[in-house]
Amino acid sequence: MEVQGNYTGHVEPGGPAARRELDALTITKISVGPMDNNAYLLVCRRTGDALLIDAAADPERLADLLGHDDERPRLRTIVTTHQHPDHWQALGSVAGQTGCYTVAHPADANALPVPPDRLVEHGDTIAVGDSELSVIHLRGHTPGSIALLYRDPNGRPHLFTGDSLFPGGVGKTTSPENFRSLVDDVENRVFAELPDDTWFYPGHGDDSTLGAERPKLPEWRQRGW
Repeated sequence: MEVQGNYTGHVEPGGPAARRELDALTITKISVGPMDNNAYLLVCRRTGDALLIDAAADPERLADLLGHDDERPRLRTIVTTHQHPDHWQALGSVAGQTGCYTVAHPADANALPVPPDRLVEHGDTIAVGDSELSVIHLRGHTPGSIALLYRDPNGRPHLFTGDSLFPGGVGKTTSPENFRSLVDDVENRVFAELPDDTWFYPGHGDDSTLGAERPKLPEWRQRGW
């Protein structure tokens, strides 16, 4: 599989993956499936252990992303950010092929095709080799939607938001109550806690930074979506 090294946060459906090199981790983004879902492969540079965020679709492409030689990363974990089917179509296949363990929030676990091996709550951590991700529960898009935060000790924070936060707004909700819950959590648990240079990686489409989106928070709340 072709992997581009000049990371911009943009990938095309069916196109090359894009890789960002950090001191301790690599982050590789790929678009899969008919709904242009983003899947993210995080690899610990020292141990070669890997974690996949959302085995959304196209298990063959995800397998190619991991590689097929003896030097390929060892996929240890798949985290599903939320229960919507476009985010787990390849979960059973990839988990079955690799023998990795699966992770989700308990409020969304029953909707998944593979019962999670581990249930995580707000504030829990998930290992990626020598590094770790912090779980942020963002209630509203679904009851158990989670984001995953990597605090790079030598750089900016990196936040994987699933369908809870996009450039231009929060994720889709089905009631005013769910919208208020989501926008409150995004404001209090994300924007209030993290700096403007935090780079975030959504479940669909291009990336952004919290600084680029922060001035729009009042507009999002006023418009109700």
